[in-house]
Amino acid sequence: MQELKLGVAYHGNRLLSNAERDMKDILRHNFNTVVHMFSHNDWDRSASVMKEIFSMTYSLGLDIWVDNWGLAGTPGDKSHFLCYHPEAHQIYSDGTMRPVNVCYNNPDFISWVKEWIDKVYECGGRKIFWDEPVLPSDNEKFACACPVCRKLFEERYGRPMPVIPDKDCFDFQEWSIIRHLNEVTGYSASKGMENIVCVMLSDGIGINLSNIGALGQLDTVHNIGCDPYWAGNKEIENSPVKVYEYVYRSTVKNLDTCKSVGKNHNIWIQGFAIPKGQENNIIYAADAAYDAGARNIMMWGYRGSEGNDYRASNPELLWQKAGEAMARLQNKEYDRIEKEARQLLSL
Repeated sequence: MQELKLGVAYHGNRLLSNAERDMKDILRHNFNTVVHMFSHNDWDRSASVMKEIFSMTYSLGLDIWVDNWGLAGTPGDKSHFLCYHPEAHQIYSDGTMRPVNVCYNNPDFISWVKEWIDKVYECGGRKIFWDEPVLPSDNEKFACACPVCRKLFEERYGRPMPVIPDKDCFDFQEWSIIRHLNEVTGYSASKGMENIVCVMLSDGIGINLSNIGALGQLDTVHNIGCDPYWAGNKEIENSPVKVYEYVYRSTVKNLDTCKSVGKNHNIWIQGFAIPKGQENNIIYAADAAYDAGARNIMMWGYRGSEGNDYRASNPELLWQKAGEAMARLQNKEYDRIEKEARQLLSL
């Protein structure tokens, strides 16, 4: 029987006394897992602090997933790696540069990520959360078309890379992300680490909910998920019924794919950019994910992401509702287990 994992993303604070207070607050709000960011800045300036934060988190009984926050650029922080390797920028097929994003095929970047994995392991992390790998495209251009990718494309398809994307270009984007994850998750798995991946739902980003099954080919990826956020979708966010339906359907699709490829799952609940008066949506969304079968249910982020510009309009109230949502899921799980036990006893 799979343990119910209820997690929340945590980043921004590196003061140990505040971190301990916050971890205890997370426990009080009925979570049992923390997704800790581990950015390049954390690696360079706060590695010993992160090791203590990890240790303290474990000591309180919380599990840890370690997020590769911004290593390759957005989504996440801007990539510091490009300061050392400006040649590693992602380039669109029309020649324009993505200024803060790294090419996933760049061999120096792959080697550098493996060094990051070593540091995460040294600090006590044993589960890596590979957060939303993205390669963008539209009707006019796509990424990445740097010299490394152009060479790989020509070797793979026997023709020069076009400017206007076609089926081969979209296939190449998917292949590039899979190739990168194969390299880095293979390395972390060799150290006994678990690899968890989350993708966006949108089309035109390389890997999304429609083709996450491609990740299933990697033996070193253990858990595949998505984040059915409804932020900014007025048609959905103004209707609790539609929030429930949207999250439920996305969760079913994710879980069906995970089952078909023999992988575990993760489903993310929106805990940011929630307008005033819509805080209860987090309860409906969490219920939907659980009712659809999810047992790894995570939320972005701690206290309504109040340390960011995309914070909830009322972070305090949203955090209260998050605690209520997680308590409801725990009670649902208690009731389910009790029902199964009674059925067994009646045999």
